Amino acid sequence: MIYHVSPQGSDRASGDARHPLRTISRAAALAVPGDTVRVHTGVYREWVKPACSGLSDTCRIVFEAAPGEHPVIKGSEQVTGWVREADGLWRLTLPNSFFGDGNPYDTPIEGDWLLEPTEPPRHTGQVYLNGQPLYEASSREELLSHQPVSLGRKPDWDPRPVLHPHPEETVRRWFAQVGEHTTTLLASFGEENPNEALTEINVRPCCFYPERPGVSYITVRGFEMAQAATPWAPPTANQPGLIGPHWSRGWIIENNDLHDAKASCVSLGKDETTGHNLYSRFGRKPGYEYQMEAVFRALQAGWSRETVGGHIVRNNVIHDCGQNAIVGHMGCAFSLIEHNHIYNIANRYEYFGHEIAGIKFHAALDTVIRQNCIHDCTLGIWLDWEAQGTRVTGNTLFDNDRDLMVEVTHGPCLVDNNVLASPYAMDNCAQGTALVHNLICGWTRHHRVMERATPYHFPHSTQVAGVIFTYGGDDRLYNNLFTGQYMPPEERFHAGTDGYNACTTPEEYPLLLAQEGNTDNAKYEKIMQPVYLGGNAYAGCAAPFRGETDAVRLQGMEAQVTLRENQAVLRITLPEQAASVQAVPVSTGQLGMPRCVEAPYDNPDGTPVDFAPDITGRRRTDGAVPGPVAELRSGVQELVIWQGAGTGLGQ
Repeated sequence: MIYHVSPQGSDRASGDARHPLRTISRAAALAVPGDTVRVHTGVYREWVKPACSGLSDTCRIVFEAAPGEHPVIKGSEQVTGWVREADGLWRLTLPNSFFGDGNPYDTPIEGDWLLEPTEPPRHTGQVYLNGQPLYEASSREELLSHQPVSLGRKPDWDPRPVLHPHPEETVRRWFAQVGEHTTTLLASFGEENPNEALTEINVRPCCFYPERPGVSYITVRGFEMAQAATPWAPPTANQPGLIGPHWSRGWIIENNDLHDAKASCVSLGKDETTGHNLYSRFGRKPGYEYQMEAVFRALQAGWSRETVGGHIVRNNVIHDCGQNAIVGHMGCAFSLIEHNHIYNIANRYEYFGHEIAGIKFHAALDTVIRQNCIHDCTLGIWLDWEAQGTRVTGNTLFDNDRDLMVEVTHGPCLVDNNVLASPYAMDNCAQGTALVHNLICGWTRHHRVMERATPYHFPHSTQVAGVIFTYGGDDRLYNNLFTGQYMPPEERFHAGTDGYNACTTPEEYPLLLAQEGNTDNAKYEKIMQPVYLGGNAYAGCAAPFRGETDAVRLQGMEAQVTLRENQAVLRITLPEQAASVQAVPVSTGQLGMPRCVEAPYDNPDGTPVDFAPDITGRRRTDGAVPGPVAELRSGVQELVIWQGAGTGLGQ
C-alpha cells in the first residue's frame, strides 16, 4: 500500500492520494513490510519513529518524497512572542511541557571523551534566526558584553592553525535559564526583530530515528531534515542522530539534505544496552576498557553481519553539524558510505572532544567509504578501532583541518585512489594499512600505541580473534604521489614516507627478531615492524623511507582542489619527468597479509580487489603513472574528480 502524507491532510483519513494523512508519524505507525509512505511538500515538525521493520532487502518499508516535491522534517519549533528588554536583549518564556519528555536547554553536551567546555557546559538546544544558528553564551553577562563567545579549543598536542576562523560577527547568541516549571531564553539578535523573522528553537533530539532497536530494512529518500538536539555521541554511549537505524540492519538513507544536528547527523551507532558514558560517570577504569566491554557485550547480545549493520548511506548532502556528519560504533559494520557531500562539520568550535569528524567510525568491519567529497571539516574521516576490511577509496578531501586519521587498528585497512589535499593529510596511529594510488599533498604523522591493546577479528566476521598493541609499521605504500607542497610544522610530522624511518625493512625485521632470542613480547615491543613500498613519487619537501630503493624525485609538482558548481576540480602541475614514472601493478595477492591479523586485503565478499579503476572510474593500463588519476600528463591539468551529490529531492 502507498500512504500519502500532506500538511493539508488528517491523521483520521485513510491515507490514499485523495485523503492524505497529516503526519509522517501516523503513516509510520501504520506502514508494514512492502508499504511506501509518500510525503508531499511541507514542513513537518515531528520525530518520526518507525514502528515496524521491513522483512528483507526486497521487502522494505519505504519513506520517500513525492515526485518533484520537497518535504522537510525539523526537530525544531517556530517560536514568537519575544519581548524586548531594556538592555536590548530579547526574552521568551516557555513552559517546560513545551519540550515534551526532555528539555534540550537543560541537557548538557557531556559524556566520555568530551574535553571542553565542561563548566559551564554547552547544551543540546539551539536557537536559529532565518535558518542560521546562534552561539550559546555562558551567562547573561556574556550576552551583554558583545565580546566573542568563549568557545572550545584544539588539544595542546595539535599544532595546526585554525583553518576555519570564527566569524567576526558573534553578537547573535543565546542563553537559557531553566526553572522548575518554565524555561526562559535570552537572546541577542543584532538588529533583527525575532518576531518578524523565522525564529526556531531545537525541541526534539531526532527527526527520523526508531525508539527501539531492531527496526530493520527501512528506506528514507528525498527529504530535507534539520535542527535536531542530538547529544554527544562517543563510542561508549548511546549514539542517536538526527536520522539513523538505532542498532538494526539494512537501512538505505539516500538523496537527502541533512543539516544542523547539534552533534551527530546520521548515526549508524551502538545503543545504550552495551554501556552509556560509564567512564565519565564512574571512572572505575580507563575509558578504552569500557569500550572493549561494549564490544564483548554486543557480541553476547548477538552482534553479527546477519543482525546489525549492512546499511547504505549515499548521495546525501550532510552539512553544518557540531560533531559528525556520520557516526557509528559497530552498527556501521558491513555498510556502504557512497557519494555523499559532507562539509562544515565541527568548525564552529562550540565544544571539543576526541570523537569529532565528518565520518567517525569504530569497528567499521568490511565497510566501504567511496567517492565522497569532504571539505571544511575539523577532521575528514576518522577510522578508530577495528577498521578491519575497511576500504576508503575514490574520496576527495580538501580544506579540512585534517583529512584522514586511522587509529589503533591492525588492518587489513585499504586506502586507495583518494585525493588528500589539505595541509594536514593524515594521522597514522595504526598498523596494517595499505595506501595505494593516492595523491597526498600535506604532512602526515606516524606513531605506535603501546599503552592500550585493541581487538582484531576473524576475517569478515564480528567474532573477536584477539587483542594486541599497535606496534607501528606493517603498512604498504604503493604508487602514491606526495607533492610536499606544505612544510611540516614540527619534526614529528613528515611530508613523505620518511616518517617510517624508525621502522624496519622486510629484510631487517626477521634478523633483528632473531637477535633478540626467545624473549616473546619484549622483542615485538622493541623492534618496529617493516613497511613495504614501491612506485611512489616525491616532490617539494617530501622525502622517501630510507629503505625505498626505487623512489622517484620530481621537481615542481603541486596540486589543489576547488569546488566549482558542485564539482570538485583538481588542478595539478606535473613536471615532464613524471611521464616516465611507472606505477607498480598492485593486487590483493601482492599486498599480502598484516602480520597480526593474518587476513588478506580483499573485498567484503572475499574476492580480490580490482585496483585498475581510478578516482574517476577510468581504468588504468600497464605503465600508468602513480596517483589516483589514470591519465595524468605533464604540465598544468584540470580534472573533475567528483561530480556533485545533488540531493535528488523529490526524485
